Amino acid sequence: MQNRATRVWTSIHARARADGTAATVEHACVACLQATVATGAGLSMTSGAGLELMFATDSHSEELEELQFTLGQGPAVDGADGAGPVLVADLSAAEAWRRWPLFAPAAADRGIGAVFAFPVAAGAARFGVLDLYRRSAGPLSSAELADALAYADAILVLALYDRGGLEAGVEMLTDGDLSERRAEVHQAAGMASVQLGVTVVDALARLRAYAFVHDRGLAEVAADVVARRLRFSPDEPADSDSGSDGPHDDGNASGRRP
Repeated sequence: MQNRATRVWTSIHARARADGTAATVEHACVACLQATVATGAGLSMTSGAGLELMFATDSHSEELEELQFTLGQGPAVDGADGAGPVLVADLSAAEAWRRWPLFAPAAADRGIGAVFAFPVAAGAARFGVLDLYRRSAGPLSSAELADALAYADAILVLALYDRGGLEAGVEMLTDGDLSERRAEVHQAAGMASVQLGVTVVDALARLRAYAFVHDRGLAEVAADVVARRLRFSPDEPADSDSGSDGPHDDGNASGRRP
C-alpha cells in the first residue's frame, strides 16, 4: 500500500499529466479538494500587503477568499498569522461568530457550513494558506486531516520549485524530507537566509534548488548547512558548485553524493 506522501504526489502528477503540463499548485488544490470531499478550495499567498489570492477552484471559493481579506478576519487570516491549522467544523457556532463577527455570518449567508485553513509553511517561513470550504457542517475525518496537511506541504514544495524555476519530480518529493526533517530544514533555511541576505522563504528555495541540481535530498543538504559543511553566497547561482564565492562544501566540494 502506498504511503500518504506517495499517494498525494501521485494524484497531483496524474492531474498534471492529464493537462499535459508540469505539476502546479493548482493541480494540488484540485486533488486536495477531491481527497477531502470539500465543496471548494482557495489558495492565498503572503505578500507585503498581506494575503493575495493565487488560485480558487470556483467562483464561490474565490468570493470567500476575497471576503476574508476585505474584512481582515477569518480562518485564512488567522492561519497565516498562527502556528497551525484553523479548523472550523461549524461556522454557525457561537464561538465562530465571536471570533469572526463579520466573516462568519457572511460566509454562513453564502451557504458555507465549515472552513478549514492550512498554513503553507515550513517553520517560520510562511508562504500562504490553503482553505477548504464545505457547505455542510462537520469535522474532517482523521484521514482527511492528514491528507490536507500533506497537500499543504506539497503546495509549499511546488511553490518553492516554481520560484526557483525547477520542476518538482515525484521521485524527489516523496522521501518525507519536509515532514520528517522539518526542524532541521527550517534551521538550515534560517542560516542560509543570513548567508544570502534574503528572506527565509527565498533561502529555502535556494536550498531546494541546490538539492535538485546536485541530485541530493533536501534533508541531506540541510544537515550539511547546519553542520557548517556547506554555506551559500549571494554572488553565485543556485547551481554553482565551484569557486570560492559559491556554495562551500568543506567535505565535498561539488556538493554531490560521493
